[in-house]
This record gives sequence, C-alpha cells and structure tokens, in this order.
Amino acid sequence: MKVIIVGYGVQGEKRKRIASNDCVAIVDPFHNKAEFKSVYDVPLNIFESALVCTPDSQKNDIISYLLENSKNVLVEKPLLDSKTIKLHQLEKLAKKKNVVCYTAYNHRFEPHFINFKKFVDSKKLGKHYFLRMFYGNGTARLVKQSKWRDQEGGVVNDLASHILDTYLFWFKNKNLELKVYQRSKFENNSPDHMIFGSQGSFKISVEISMISWRNHFFADLFQKREVFILILYVNGDLAHLFLEKEDYQVVFPLKKKK
Repeated sequence: MKVIIVGYGVQGEKRKRIASNDCVAIVDPFHNKAEFKSVYDVPLNIFESALVCTPDSQKNDIISYLLENSKNVLVEKPLLDSKTIKLHQLEKLAKKKNVVCYTAYNHRFEPHFINFKKFVDSKKLGKHYFLRMFYGNGTARLVKQSKWRDQEGGVVNDLASHILDTYLFWFKNKNLELKVYQRSKFENNSPDHMIFGSQGSFKISVEISMISWRNHFFADLFQKREVFILILYVNGDLAHLFLEKEDYQVVFPLKKKK
C-alpha cells in the first residue's frame, strides 16, 4: 500500500521510518525534504492512504478531502470537532466511501493495558467504585518551543486524549460528564497541568501534567472487596498488580512475588 505523509515534524519523521519505501511523498509547506507543499497538489493516483501528522487545526479539512477522494487515513491524536467539520461528518464520509479513518492511540496496545482490560472483562472483580489515574511527562519545554503546540490545547490535547481513550478501551462507558477542577499554565502559554474527573455512579479522578520529572502512568481501580493498581512507566519496563493485599508482578499469567 502506497502512502503519503502529511506534515513532516516529529511524528511525521517517525511515520516515515516505519513506512520506508511504501512512502511515495512527503507533504509539508516548510520542510526541505517535502516533495509537495500542500496535500491538494499530490496526484491522487500515486497513493492509497495518508498519514496525517499536522497541527490539530488543519486536520479536519485535510481528512475530509482525503476521504472524499477514497483514501484511507491514519491521523495523529487527538482528532476533535472543528468549527466547520464535525467528527460525525467524517465518520459518515468514511463509511460512504468504504475507507478507514483511524486515530493513532498507541497506549491501548501496551501489553499491560491489554492484560488489564482482559482482567476487567473477566468479571472477577467486584463492583467498580472509583478510578484514579495519573499521566505525566516532562514535555513542557518542548511544547513551549513549538509555535503551534503552545497555542492550542496543551496538556488537554496531548495527554487528556490518551486518558480518555484508555478509559474507553478499558470500560467502554461513553456516558461521562467530566468536570475540570484545576487547569494551570505553570510554564507555558497553553495549559501544562490539569485535574479533572467525573462524579457519576463510577467516580473518576484524573491528573495530567507536562511538568512531571519523568514519564509516569498509574491507575488505581477501587471496587468491592479489592483494590487493583496498575503502575506503568511509559517505557513499559515496570508494572505491578496489587490484589487483596497480595503483591504480584505483572507477567501474565500472574505470578506471585516471592
């Protein structure tokens, strides 16, 4: 399958390394390696799919054009409603043209996330009471150095989107009413730290930060009788499961620590 890469920044370069010879063109208005400055200039007969790695404000128009021309799309997260093009319109268009439009969320493919989901789906846990999640990294300075990233949603677009995708992957409940409790701009023009949650029957508390001293994720799931805790460093080299006061190393199937 022949692909083009639209937007040749950090993510675009990563996609190019993976796509290798399947990439027939790079599209970027500024990069000197780009063959085209605009996606609208690329001949439609040279590619079947597009990897869209542009700023958020440009995504919906580009995706709409690609889908209208029967091209598959992989777009970097997050994909949000724009003022003129809503997500349901893109979904309807993709179905009409019989093509795929997929938002790239990598965390749901982490082995520990998958195994956690399997454990939740196994129905071995009691009634869920409360979910607490933290996701932090130290990218505030990188965002500040980017003219477009520091003008948009900041930590909301970057990390909250991961949290929400992870929640939907684990629990499938889309009926969330979220409330922001704290949103701060400690180092950047855009938000770099936020606390939000939901006060529904299944309560959720989330903290996300770009000013964390290391990449770190954890999730605490409290339910009837047990506490299930997943601690995961983003590089995936450490995770722990605590269940009914027994401490397990997360190597599935579960093995009790000596």
